[in-house]
Amino acid sequence: MSTLRDLLTTHVNDGTVPGAVALVARGGRIEAEAVGSADADGAAPMARDSIFRIASISKPLTAAATMVLVDEGRLALDAPVSAWLPELASPSVVRTPSSPVDDVVPAARPITVEDLLTFRAGYGFPSDFSYPAVQLLFGDLQKSGLDPQFTPAPDEWMARLGRIPLLHQPGEAWLYNTCSDILSVLISRASGTPFADFLAERILHPLAMTDTGFSVPAADLGRFTTAYRPTPDGKLEQVDAPEGQWSSPPAFASGAGGLVSTADDWHAFGRMLLAGGEAPDGRALLSADAVRRMTTDHLTAPQREASDLFMEGQGWGYGGSVDVERRDPWNVPGRYGWVGGSGTSAHIVPATGAVAILLTQVQMTGPTPPTIMRDFWAYAATA
Repeated sequence: MSTLRDLLTTHVNDGTVPGAVALVARGGRIEAEAVGSADADGAAPMARDSIFRIASISKPLTAAATMVLVDEGRLALDAPVSAWLPELASPSVVRTPSSPVDDVVPAARPITVEDLLTFRAGYGFPSDFSYPAVQLLFGDLQKSGLDPQFTPAPDEWMARLGRIPLLHQPGEAWLYNTCSDILSVLISRASGTPFADFLAERILHPLAMTDTGFSVPAADLGRFTTAYRPTPDGKLEQVDAPEGQWSSPPAFASGAGGLVSTADDWHAFGRMLLAGGEAPDGRALLSADAVRRMTTDHLTAPQREASDLFMEGQGWGYGGSVDVERRDPWNVPGRYGWVGGSGTSAHIVPATGAVAILLTQVQMTGPTPPTIMRDFWAYAATA
């Protein structure tokens, strides 16, 4: 079997990525490799502590922060969110997903905290992005995943969201992404603390995740990778530099995809989940029940089948996918985690006690994971 370094080197040498950092841990054994460069010019060598825009592998951390409040009784899973998010007190729903945004009916029931955690609140991205209500989500709330400085502040963001109808009735369908951003605002209002501060205080600091946050301090920009996207001719186009969008705090701390982090930081988070919510110092950051709920599939079979654009043999827990059937060598029942559109993936495997993290700086071109991710997952499944 080739080594982890060999795997990463193959994809760096063929030009797929300028560099990558990968970590595979099982118990006390950790294998970590950094290969290539932090930029396409090759001027900055990749290092194990290089900082990446981790995009949607932020979502499990947002779910964990939500469950802190559930554990403390400040939120209840079955509680309507309207107590904290009055903008969503009386949502309307388009008559069909493709209906005009003014062809609506009232929501059959309130949106609950668990609806947000399971991505079944009625807001989000389906397989067809051309639906009028989905176009409003893109146009009014989120330009792309790499422009956090252009997202409005939470109160304005929620005001805009409240004017957009739901695509499905609450609880009816799994829709991607938007619910994690709504959770960002819910956590802030329910705790009385800005989301970034709450996440830092309750999750990041106890786990010594010192390189994780919504911006990169000036002193650490030298470790921050440059972000790229592939072009049709097979080249890489720069979309964000170290001194760009993440060099200052954003107005909206996006729980859906706004974090930067390192492989070792996300490993600390994954290790906490595997320990049933316990930090290395013995503190319980989450209850065992909270972790169980996070890492358990909550979707019905029809909901899973309808979401195949984003998932392959997986369901959805809280903030991440859960493998429910073996379709490929890397599908391990119970594997929990997710992928990030910036070229990242992070999973835990409770059955084996494994954590597997891959960080690159090249954006995915669609929902299908790129070859480097699939190769890494296959390696991690047998390591």
